[in-house]
Amino acid sequence: MRLKINSSNWSAGLPVAMLKKKTAVKIGVHTKERLELTTLKKNPKSISTILDIIESGLKDDEIQLSSEAKSKLGVKTGEGLEVKISSPPKSLDFIKEKLNGELLSDLKIKKIIQDIVENNLFESEIALFISAVYKNGMNFKETISLIEAFLSSGKSFTLKNKYVVDKHSIGGIPGNRTTPIVVSICAAAGLIFPKSSSRAITSAAGTADVIETLAKVDIPIEEVRKIISKTKACLVWGGSLGMVPADSKIISIEKELKIDSEALLLASIMSKKLAVGSKYILIDVPCGKNAKVTKGKAIKLKEKFEKLGRHFKLKLKVVLTNGDKPIGKGIGSVLEMIDVLAVLDPTKKGPKDLEKKSLFLAGEIFELTKKSKKGKGYGLAKTILDSGKAFNKFKEIIEAQSGKVVELKPSKYKKTIYSKKKGKILGINNKKLASLARFAGCPMDKYAGIYLHHNVGEKIEKGGLLITLYAESKSRLAEVVKYYKEKDIFTIA
Repeated sequence: MRLKINSSNWSAGLPVAMLKKKTAVKIGVHTKERLELTTLKKNPKSISTILDIIESGLKDDEIQLSSEAKSKLGVKTGEGLEVKISSPPKSLDFIKEKLNGELLSDLKIKKIIQDIVENNLFESEIALFISAVYKNGMNFKETISLIEAFLSSGKSFTLKNKYVVDKHSIGGIPGNRTTPIVVSICAAAGLIFPKSSSRAITSAAGTADVIETLAKVDIPIEEVRKIISKTKACLVWGGSLGMVPADSKIISIEKELKIDSEALLLASIMSKKLAVGSKYILIDVPCGKNAKVTKGKAIKLKEKFEKLGRHFKLKLKVVLTNGDKPIGKGIGSVLEMIDVLAVLDPTKKGPKDLEKKSLFLAGEIFELTKKSKKGKGYGLAKTILDSGKAFNKFKEIIEAQSGKVVELKPSKYKKTIYSKKKGKILGINNKKLASLARFAGCPMDKYAGIYLHHNVGEKIEKGGLLITLYAESKSRLAEVVKYYKEKDIFTIA
């Protein structure tokens, strides 16, 4: 059926078409089903799009298109289109194969990723793919194909420098905001550190969420090149670079599902490192009974990362770190940035555990790049941090990203919880603590979160300060306090 493009201008974030109910009935299509749209030009172009049905605002021979659909087709108001029911993409069959435990070929994986990028799969179908990979995993060959499919789906850039470095933590530990500190130390030492970070999936904040409290992180790739040229580093959100767009879409749905699949984790991390041309990569895998992975799983994950590093000819090292307790005092975007600034600023006293871990990771990078001799990396990192050079470098990066280092304060709505007994803190449940922070509004509410007055291994008196909860409204705070009382987060004996 031939229809004319209506003059309405609107954006949906993805290709969407709207039809009058009467027109939809003639075509035989229902709301939320697929339409195939084909231009009437000499060299026709076709796309598959989602359909919405509206009651008014359209004539029988008209179709409304989102700006994204118009852009993909290269059409304007008044032009004609051939409109018909679209068959489900072939990649949906491949997803079902994975759900049934079958191995996917390179071509099938590339087709799935291509359809994700081109919006040919509904969010529910992408969720099915995530669930299939989570349930059945992927072997080494499939994981390689997934990484290469991620890479081929977006942009990449090469930095002309021998010492291009990167680091990544698999997460799962509240606080643990080492990246801004490590990047600043390494860049101050002359290493090139193009750090693209994700937003939170299941945690209270991701590095991009934390940096956003002071500066822009949504920066196009051309501008990122200039920032790196000027400062030797950047701290940006990977989703804005257009490098691995499939990964960004998958992460957003993983966030909703609260699923973090191992194969997708490996592909996500490796593809982003390869896309920015990193040659030296440090992977931090926190492990333990309170972490995302146990020690046993961490060892297996380490082996997989190292095998991938060898395949892609990278200098890659994986370190297993203690994941049994939170790192730092603050949990939540602003609270974590307060910790970062306190560690970087030589005139302040930041959380010692955060400082120590950051120095360890920076030291490992120095030794990996041979910037320092083996066993001397930690000392070099400490010298740079104590001198204030790392803090100056951090301020330089923030200013290059249109920001400024200022004093930050969490929300004014707060509630401090006191210990009901005297003793030693034997444990803190990381997963429950992260859930508590998210219940408080993290990561969307930048000023919400948790401040830990005491950590695992410390002694506390009865009536001593234990934890302060922050929320951006009184009603939210009341719910957070109620939620805290229902959970056994601290073990004190």
